[in-house]
Parts: sequence; structure tokens; C-alpha cells
Amino acid sequence: MLVGVPKEIKAQENRVGITPAGVYALVGAGHKVVVEKGAGLGSMITDEEFVAAGAKMVGTAKECWDAEMVVKVKEPLPPEYDLFHEGLILFTYLHLAPEPALTKALIDKKVVGIAYETVQFDNGGLPLLAPMSEIAGRMSVQVGAQMLTKIEGGMGVLMGGTAGVQAAHVVVIGAGTVGLSAAKVAMGMGARVTIIDNNLFRLRQIDDIYGGRIQTLASNAFNIAAAVKDADLVVGSVLIPGALTPKLVTEDMVQEMKAGAAIVDVAIDQGGCIEPTAKHGATYHDKPTFRHKIKKGELVCYSVGNMPGAVARTATFTLTNATMPYMVALADKGWTQACRDDKALARGINTCDGKVYFKAVAEALNYKLENVADLLK
Repeated sequence: MLVGVPKEIKAQENRVGITPAGVYALVGAGHKVVVEKGAGLGSMITDEEFVAAGAKMVGTAKECWDAEMVVKVKEPLPPEYDLFHEGLILFTYLHLAPEPALTKALIDKKVVGIAYETVQFDNGGLPLLAPMSEIAGRMSVQVGAQMLTKIEGGMGVLMGGTAGVQAAHVVVIGAGTVGLSAAKVAMGMGARVTIIDNNLFRLRQIDDIYGGRIQTLASNAFNIAAAVKDADLVVGSVLIPGALTPKLVTEDMVQEMKAGAAIVDVAIDQGGCIEPTAKHGATYHDKPTFRHKIKKGELVCYSVGNMPGAVARTATFTLTNATMPYMVALADKGWTQACRDDKALARGINTCDGKVYFKAVAEALNYKLENVADLLK
């Protein structure tokens, strides 16, 4: 199989969809890999390293998109839609629920769209989303701590406080991989941490492991409103795989927050779970924050949709460690047999042959839902 790896064109996106190790594995299995020149430079991977592993470097994105399978990191952008072709296997993050134009382009060109974020184990685990969720969760508190400084427009609060001075209160909405990663970093920085989720079993696990160092709260509108009102930093980390994120933190709740408090909405790539950031939309690394007026003044809000792109080298190697076995299976067996053999991978199919096969995408964008089992017969 011919596998193409184009350079990411999203603003300030420095990750790349493959590493030399992935090239080496594919070439060793008898496949060909073409990589766009400079694709790895943002992750400090040189063209020479790709060539040494067996890749052919090409000068244009089109030469990569002409391949049988394209491996990326972020969802394609409008300039790339015309490069789609029928039967193309596109293996990347897609986040289609808030992207009607991209979904239509995939359907019109009959692309086999396999989304990293919806590859899912029987137990609900998301093996290709978890690595980036871990990074985004850890980063959320790093950037939140900076946002709370006076120079960034925050109230001038140190995360861990000092002797005799109260630490910052960090409220994390959602106790999945992002949320727990955020909570652990906040706790490590000495903050007071509250984590909110509707999964009581998950909250019991966190309580058993961390005891009183992380306060757990059952998710309901009353608890969320009370916690957000007292928060210095709110981290939104809600996820329903493949679906639009519910707006659990409403504008009315946000209006009751402290002046100079900070919000980081990690869920923005699925629409956002905090109403002001969801309405504003995604920001970018060159201008990651915006101000939001509230009753008592202003908040500092952060809604970058590709947070791990800021730590591109770590993120690229973390992501490709997880994607590489699936990538090799798709190339070795073809997408049909690979998905027959792996139910988790089959759940990653979002589009195929002009139809939608993922429930949350079909519901969000009003498409008829087709049955993956019928597709793989």
C-alpha cells in the first residue's frame, strides 16, 4: 500500500502523523511511504531521518494525498478537500460533529474516514484519544497557572499559595483522561482541586486513590454552579466520543465567577463544554486567550483546539506510539479486513462510500446512520 503523510496546515500545528519508526515498520512490511518535505520539522524530525527510515520525500501535499491511505494528525481544512479521492483511507482526528463542511466533503468524495477519537475498546477506552488527552489535561493547568498571573489579565494568584495564604481553587469538569491529568498536575502544584463527574464509580476510584487531596463532586447543575462560582481556574474536560459536547457550564454560571478568574476549555475541538468559549470558538497558539465580561469584571479564557501542538515533539511521539499498530494493520490487511479483525478500529469508521457510520455524527448533522456491521459483512 502507498501511504501518504502530508504536512499539517492548521495554524501553529507542529505535529506530524508518523515518525521514522512508523516509516521503518511500514517499509519493512513491504509498503511505500511518501512524506511531504518539512512535515516533521515542527516536531524536530528532519527529512533526512525520514529518508533513512525508508520514506520518499515529495515536494507537494498532492503527492501525499494521491496515496491509498493518508495519515495525519488534525482534521483536514478546506484547502485540502479538493485533494480527497474516492476510496481514500483517511486516518486522523476528524471531530466531525461540529464540522458539517468537512463531513459533506468526505461523503461527496466517498472517503473512508477513520477517526482516531472514536476508535474505542469494549470497555469504553479510547486508545488513540487518550495520549493527546493526557497531554492536554496536563497543559491545561500549566496555561491556567500563567493565565492567573496579573500580567496575563488574571487576578494575580499563585497556584500553590504560600504559607498563611490560601492556594488557588481549580475546578475540573469531567473526570476522564483529560480531567484526571489536569487534577493531578493542579494537586502537584499545591492547588485546592475539585473534580466533577456523573460517573460515581470513577469518583470513588479518585477518592480512594487521592483521598482528601482531590475533592470529588457528583455532576449536576447545582454542584457545577456552586463550584464554578468559587473557582479561580475552571478546566472543561467533558467528552462524549464523537459527539457535540454538552454545555455544562452555562453563561449564567460564568457570570457569577470572580473577576480575574480563568477558564480553559479543553473540549473545544468537539464544540466546547463552557458556554462563553463554545460561542467564541477555537483560538490559536499565537493568540490563545480572550477576555469575557462578567458582572464583577472580566475573565481570561483559553480555547485552543490543538493544545498538544505546543509541545509537538512530545505529542508526536506519544500519539504515534498509539497509532502505529493500527496504521500497519490497515496497510497490511486493507481497511475492511483490519476492521473485521478489530472491533475497536471498526468503531473508528465515521464515513465510507458516501454514508455516515458513526451515530453521534449522524445525529449532530442530520444524516442517516448506516450500520458498520453491514459494511463489514
